[in-house]
Amino acid sequence: MPELRQEDAVPVYDLVGVGFGPSNLALAIAVHERNATAGSAPVSAVFLERQAAFGWHRGMLIEDATMQVSFLKDLVTMRNPTSSFSFLCYLHERGRLIDFVNHKSLFPLRIEFHDYLEWAAVRVDDLVRYGADVTAVRPVVTDDVVTAYDVEARDATGAPYTVRTRNVVLASGLRPALPPGIEASQRVWHSRDLLTNVDGLAGTDPSRFVVVGAGQSAAEVTAFLHERFPSAEVCGVLSRYGYSPADDSPFANRIFDPLAVDDYFDASAQVKSMLLGYHANTNYSVVDTDLIETLYRRVYREKVLGSQRLRLLNVSRLTAAEETGGRVAVTVESMLTGARTVLDADVLVCATGYAPADPFPLLGELAGRCHYDEQGRAVVDRDYRIRTDPAVHAGIYLQGGTEHTHGISSSLLSNTAIRSAEILESVCGRRHVEPALPALSGSGRASSYA
Repeated sequence: MPELRQEDAVPVYDLVGVGFGPSNLALAIAVHERNATAGSAPVSAVFLERQAAFGWHRGMLIEDATMQVSFLKDLVTMRNPTSSFSFLCYLHERGRLIDFVNHKSLFPLRIEFHDYLEWAAVRVDDLVRYGADVTAVRPVVTDDVVTAYDVEARDATGAPYTVRTRNVVLASGLRPALPPGIEASQRVWHSRDLLTNVDGLAGTDPSRFVVVGAGQSAAEVTAFLHERFPSAEVCGVLSRYGYSPADDSPFANRIFDPLAVDDYFDASAQVKSMLLGYHANTNYSVVDTDLIETLYRRVYREKVLGSQRLRLLNVSRLTAAEETGGRVAVTVESMLTGARTVLDADVLVCATGYAPADPFPLLGELAGRCHYDEQGRAVVDRDYRIRTDPAVHAGIYLQGGTEHTHGISSSLLSNTAIRSAEILESVCGRRHVEPALPALSGSGRASSYA
């Protein structure tokens, strides 16, 4: 690992963000606004994003899909209601503020909210390096103390470079989860790739789709395909008896409040588990009631007309998918009778959710200096900083992957603004006057990102 030298000293970043989805975008805005405040010591930051441009679940930006969270829980409002980065300021700049008010809805179209995120990302573009594939985070040591990290990355051309930082904020996002034994292919999709892949069916006449899953994405995909391909049969496969409605009632929604994070963090392991169980129906494997009713109306209408294209195979599970001759044979097993049905389909769509991306492979030897609980999960302090050995002075923060410590909202938009403020406050609160750290040997490219 690199040893610090006193010669060639230059400043390093206060923080480097790995990933640039909504969470680190909110953090970048918090940095931007703090640096614009008179009297505040500037925070130096850069965010490294693998994609060539900002993008968030582009494959599920279905035209009529709406957000499941209020527009007031945008990137900034819960932290700073007067921010020019708010969704209301976005609407005003786009000339739609009055129209949105007249719409009388708290929940904007998902495609509109994505446009808001892009609009905000452009305004902090100077803090972001797109096309940056981070490959490792390595410790920088002086006198046996880790005082900084070298974040190694490759640019869009594959050329390697390194930036040095006192803190790294990992926002690696989520990875699509597929059923056991199932692999994505031209005929087997994860729901996140719906719109990306569906255009490849142009000019064809699909006869059957199979959609696996019981949550919001599964219901949206089912409704979309049923409408988009009016001659195709759409089979929804769900382990439940039917789609379950999301609990978005006012009292239940308090589980997403900022104060609820404190309650959860301080609770015993038993109470944490209880709270997750009680309130899982606010977020997991649940569907908006309006969409459930829409799908039911379609099923009933087709029964009346005697031509059923929308079929729901409930209390069932996917057991196999085999591609042959440009089609996919989908085996579905009834959990009630054990009977198996093979559906000959054009496409199988797995709306089977996501799993948190594991950030620890990036940390290499640093992972061994992090603390873990009895279940092998990172011990994360209230400020979202991973607890490490005492000799590690530089910070590692997590945006996401902290549900076990911070509760159900740890990776959701509801607390994005507050969570980013708490991370930035922690980073700034730990700063102290110290000799500047040395530049990287060789090209000194770290300083070129200042």
